Amino acid sequence: MFRSQRQLVTATLPEKIMNAFFPPNQRPVFRHSMSTKDQLSTTASVRIAVKDTGSPASALLLTKKTMALPDQFQLQAIQQTAEALDGRERSRLFYLCGVTDVDNTAGCVEDVLKSRVIRHQGEDQFLPELLLQLGRFDILKEVYKTSRDEVEKALTHRRVLPSFKVLMANINEDMAKEDLNSVKFLLGQTLSREKMENAQSFLDVIIELEKLDIVSPGRVDLVEECLRNIGRVDLAKKVTAYKMSAVPSEGHSSPQQRHRAPCPSPTPNCSPCLQQTLRAHPIHIATENLTAPVYSEQSQMEFYKCNTNPRGVCVIIDCVGNDGDSLKQTFTALHFNVVLHKWLSAADALSVLGEVFRRRENLAGDCFVCCIISRGTGNHLLGTDSYGAGLHLDDVRRLFNADACPVLAGKPKLFLIQRYDILEIPPRAGTQHRDEDLETDGCFGLSRCDLVPTDADVFWSHCWTGEQQLVRGDHRSVYLQVLRDALHKGQRRKTHLVDVHTEVNAAIFEHNRRNPGATYHIELKHTLRKELYLQ
Repeated sequence: MFRSQRQLVTATLPEKIMNAFFPPNQRPVFRHSMSTKDQLSTTASVRIAVKDTGSPASALLLTKKTMALPDQFQLQAIQQTAEALDGRERSRLFYLCGVTDVDNTAGCVEDVLKSRVIRHQGEDQFLPELLLQLGRFDILKEVYKTSRDEVEKALTHRRVLPSFKVLMANINEDMAKEDLNSVKFLLGQTLSREKMENAQSFLDVIIELEKLDIVSPGRVDLVEECLRNIGRVDLAKKVTAYKMSAVPSEGHSSPQQRHRAPCPSPTPNCSPCLQQTLRAHPIHIATENLTAPVYSEQSQMEFYKCNTNPRGVCVIIDCVGNDGDSLKQTFTALHFNVVLHKWLSAADALSVLGEVFRRRENLAGDCFVCCIISRGTGNHLLGTDSYGAGLHLDDVRRLFNADACPVLAGKPKLFLIQRYDILEIPPRAGTQHRDEDLETDGCFGLSRCDLVPTDADVFWSHCWTGEQQLVRGDHRSVYLQVLRDALHKGQRRKTHLVDVHTEVNAAIFEHNRRNPGATYHIELKHTLRKELYLQ
C-alpha cells in the first residue's frame, strides 16, 4: 500500500467513506509514519491535517486523532453478522444503532455496522455488545471467538450502547402481542391511525413517539405509565429503575466528547443506507448527547390493606343466568365470600342488597364487591321485570357509600355491572323506588349524587351492549369473560386493579374492531386513593 517508508497518503480511506465523512472543500491529508512491517495494518494511527480551501486561513489547527478503520477481520465479521441476522433482529439492531427509515436488508446492516465501527473508534467491544443485546451468542462464538460470559465481564465497567435504547429494546422482546395491542389502544389519541396500523412492534411505537419528542432518554414517564396501565408492572419497574438510577453518560464519555460535530453532507458516491445513517447521526464519539435528568425521590403510592380471610363479601346478582357461576368461581379464587343470586326482579335485587348491608359480618373484610348482570335502560336495571323504572344505578352505589355504611368507610368498594340495553318502556305504577325505601345505617339526609361515583374508595366499571346478544342461548358476556381473565392474570402478576382494567379496555376495543355488529361500551370511573391488589 505504501511505496516508501515515509510517504504522503491520500487513499487510505475507502472513497465511499471519504466522501461521506468530509465535504469536497475539506478533504483530509493523511501523513503517516510507519515501518515496512507495519504497512500490513490498516488500523494504524494517522496524523491528520485538514486544509480548508474556502477559508482565508492557510490551514486549520493540526491535531492528532486515531482513526480506527475496519480491518479485514472486522469487515469479514460484519458481513457474516449481517447475513446471519433475521428481519426482526435487523430491526432491533437498527434501533440500537440509532438508525431509522432504512431498508431492512443485510446490505443496510453491513453499511450501518461499518459506519458505527468507525464512529466508535477504539471501542473494540461495540460489535460484541451489540450481539450480546441481540442474544446471538452463536455469532459471538463462531465469528468473534468469544463467549457471552467474556463479553459481559468486559462490559462490567464500560458500555457503548445507549442504556435508553437497550432498555426499550429489552422491553420490546418481553412484550406479547396482546400487550402491544393494549399499548396501541392507550396511544390512540397520540399517534395517528396510520402509524398505529403500521406499527408491528413496541419499538415501532417508540420510534414514532421519539419523532414527536414525547419519549427520549430523559423523558420516559409516558412509557412507564403505559406499561403500568396494561398490567405489565414488571416492565414498568425496569423503566422506574432506569429513571431513578444515576443516569450514566453513555459510554462514560466526557461532556466535551458528547458534543455533536457538524454533519457533513453525504455525496452521491455513498450508499443510500450509509447516507441516511450519516445524515441522521453525525460523527461523534459518544452515541447519545444526554444530560442526566434529576429525579426527586418519591415514595411509592400506598396500597389498600386486603389480606383478611375472606377478603370480604362479593355479592353477585345475575338476572340473565349466563355468567354468574363463572364470576363466583373467579372471586372465590380471589378469596372472597361469594353470595350468588339469580333471576331477581328490581325490587328483589334492592332487597338482597339491603340484606347484605344489614348483615355486618359480611362487611368485616377489607373489601366489598358487587356484581350485577341485568337487562336495563339507560341508568336503570330491570332485573327480570318487563315494565317499570327499575333500580337506578346510583341507588346501588349509594347503599354502600361511607355515609350510608360507615363500616365500609376507607375500604375499597368495587361495582362491576353488565347491562343489556332494551328499548325504553313506560313505567308501571308502583314500581319506582324512592329514597325513603333505601334504609341507612343511622345516616340522615342522604343527598342525591351523580351517576359518576364521587365518594372515596369506589371502583365503578359499567359495561353495556344490546339485548339482542341474549338471543343466543349460549351467550357469554365478552366484558365479563375478559374481566375474569384479567383478574386471574392480575392475581398471578400482582397487578394493581386499575392496571388490570386497562387490559379489559384493550380486549373490548379489539373485540369491537373485529365485531362491529356486536359492540360493547365500557366506562370506568374510580375514586381509589391507593393501589388495590386482589391476591
